[in-house]
Amino acid sequence: MKQATNVECKQEAGVFAPVIDRNRCEGKEDCVQVCPYEVFEMRKLSAEDKTALPFFSRMKALAHRNWQAFAVRGEDCHACGLCVAACPEHAIKLQRVG
Repeated sequence: MKQATNVECKQEAGVFAPVIDRNRCEGKEDCVQVCPYEVFEMRKLSAEDKTALPFFSRMKALAHRNWQAFAVRGEDCHACGLCVAACPEHAIKLQRVG
């Protein structure tokens, strides 16, 4: 796990979790690079993920090789907001859990 040095987190883990807008994410990996808690990973959209997208978003995803960020460890999020600030597509929001 990356060390969260010099990061001012707003919450304990599990209070907020990142939500990724599949219609916006272009898989540029900025969130993966900045997250001190390794909440994100990059992977290909599943067939189910692609089917859930509107036509234009499917074409956009295809142009980016169906490669997107996933919050695979959302429960480890400390709401520092680095991912939100780093995402060039504004595809990430922090949402209160529960």
